[in-house]
Amino acid sequence: MRTDNTHHLLAAARQRSEKARQQVEEALKQLDQTTRPATVSELARTAGVSRSWLYTQPDLLEQLHQRKRPGRTSPTGSSVRASEASMQRRLQLAHQRIRQLTEENRRLQERLARAHGALREARR
Repeated sequence: MRTDNTHHLLAAARQRSEKARQQVEEALKQLDQTTRPATVSELARTAGVSRSWLYTQPDLLEQLHQRKRPGRTSPTGSSVRASEASMQRRLQLAHQRIRQLTEENRRLQERLARAHGALREARR
């Protein structure tokens, strides 16, 4: 049987996430020093991360919203709403993630059922 090396994958994912968070922190500082609008899109572009990843980081979004200065406005002078295509894409991604999680839950439930069966069999 192969050894479980998932800890390497988890460590790599953790490092990527930490690096992305550091990039966003630096980008927030840069945005404070410019006249560019402090939007999620601008932050993602400046930090080199995806907007979808940023939306999964509520603390970073909160920092972005706190840094918006009262004197700063969007290019239109009022809040800019997401486009219909953007909203559709976000909805598709959410549905995709739900399907992935549902499938993962199903697989885990099957593994648990097999493990319980093996335990029952071992006790006999």
